[in-house]
Amino acid sequence: MPNVWFETVAEAQRRAEKRLPPSVYSALRAGSERGQTLQDNLDAFTELGFAPHVAGLHAKRDLSTTVMGQQIALPVLISPTGVQAVHPDGELAVGRAAASRGTAIGLSSFGSKPVEEVVAVNPKTFFQLYWSGSKEQIAARIQRAQRAGAVGIIVTLDWSFSHGRDWGSPTIPDKLDLRTLLRMGPEGLRHPRWLKTWVRSGGLPLLTVPNMALPGDAAPTFFGAYGEWMQTAPPSWEDLAWLRAQWDGPLMLKGVMRVDDARRAVDAGFTCLSVSNHGGNNLDGTPAPIRALPAIAEAVGDQIEIVLDGGIRRGSDVVKALALGARAVMIGRAYLWGLAANGQAGVENVLDVLRSGIDSALLGLGKASVGDLNLDDVLIPEGFVRHLGMPATRR
Repeated sequence: MPNVWFETVAEAQRRAEKRLPPSVYSALRAGSERGQTLQDNLDAFTELGFAPHVAGLHAKRDLSTTVMGQQIALPVLISPTGVQAVHPDGELAVGRAAASRGTAIGLSSFGSKPVEEVVAVNPKTFFQLYWSGSKEQIAARIQRAQRAGAVGIIVTLDWSFSHGRDWGSPTIPDKLDLRTLLRMGPEGLRHPRWLKTWVRSGGLPLLTVPNMALPGDAAPTFFGAYGEWMQTAPPSWEDLAWLRAQWDGPLMLKGVMRVDDARRAVDAGFTCLSVSNHGGNNLDGTPAPIRALPAIAEAVGDQIEIVLDGGIRRGSDVVKALALGARAVMIGRAYLWGLAANGQAGVENVLDVLRSGIDSALLGLGKASVGDLNLDDVLIPEGFVRHLGMPATRR
């Protein structure tokens, strides 16, 4: 019997590529335009080094922290993503995996499972919200999340609807009707393990987004909801202040890359911000989040919680982010590779890989806790940090 355990996220990705139909795998890889930002999200971490100790190290290390009022066993959160065709258990498998490892999940508005079901398997659920539709529709989605028991809201704004990719975009159908099945069937047949998993679950992906449904309405298709989002005017800071008034719990603004935006997030009442460029799917040419993190942390780190989202592939990446000012990180593709490779157990495997890497880095750096990390633990080359949204005289 083949060994289903994998020792790195890179191996999980290789297995996911073999298992998934090309259109599904390409949708997960994604990126935009030439892929400059997508690649920099990864490359930037390799430019940072460590300054380890050799004696006086701690036999036990504490990896726990708190984010948005939730105690978590390691500084890694599940970032909200849509996983309609990766695995039939979707966010339920991811939520259970996160719960088993003591951490929280962000559930996407475009996710495949209803918020009520995800909260039931992981009470530490943050509901992710796009600025889509009218204020009445947005308020209704917030109220639904609150009734379901979500413990925080993530507002995602790091998206510019850039669709072109130099390597080509995958074909993603609106629904799997007979004509679509005939056209895309060969992909599934060439990946029998993926197809078998879905058939055993009782059917093929529905490609609907139940969390975007209004009371009494059927779940819209992914592209139906996407079209609503594209046609909604982007929010102003006044709109975000209105949104703050609709939710009295922890509130994260996802997609902040500039110091001036970070300051305005504080003024608008957000309790947490995510330094993120939507995994390289936003405006290509945007720097990696890890490059923007130090300046943002220096400016507002004592006023708001900061997490980093983008490029995390190993535990040492997590430690670098924490040393540069993040309280925790969020992962997206990393757990999707695990989900594709081995369902819930694959997501647990990814979290275990990251936990082990974090612990090893803490040991080498002579730290007893993730809370002890600081800039002195990381070698930062000249010119690495990007001071976005700051006057040139203050950079």
